[in-house]
Amino acid sequence: MNATHTPAHKADLAVTHVLAQLLERLEHSAVPVGPEQYRSVVTHLVEQFRDSEPGSELGRLLDAYPAASEVYENLNYQHAGLCRSALDASLAGELAARKAIERAMHGVGPEAAHE
Repeated sequence: MNATHTPAHKADLAVTHVLAQLLERLEHSAVPVGPEQYRSVVTHLVEQFRDSEPGSELGRLLDAYPAASEVYENLNYQHAGLCRSALDASLAGELAARKAIERAMHGVGPEAAHE
């Protein structure tokens, strides 16, 4: 008998909260942080986000930790775009990306954009 087993989503965000807090500390650290440490925290946070259900508790966590919110937004970009970013920042990012793509398609380097 082949049964499909779907893992249960985590309701408790305790580990996600700790990782989000740690990522925020790394982002604002006055001391240089090694790339391995940063990558490890982000990788573990991504794993936690994949097991978390969207909801008000997750929303509050993301509101409290901008670095974690950015990671979450990037994970879900294909479904929701820049859903957690301020509209002005989102629009500016989209326009900058469009201009960069157009320059690349026409073989124009970034230095020509400032002329």
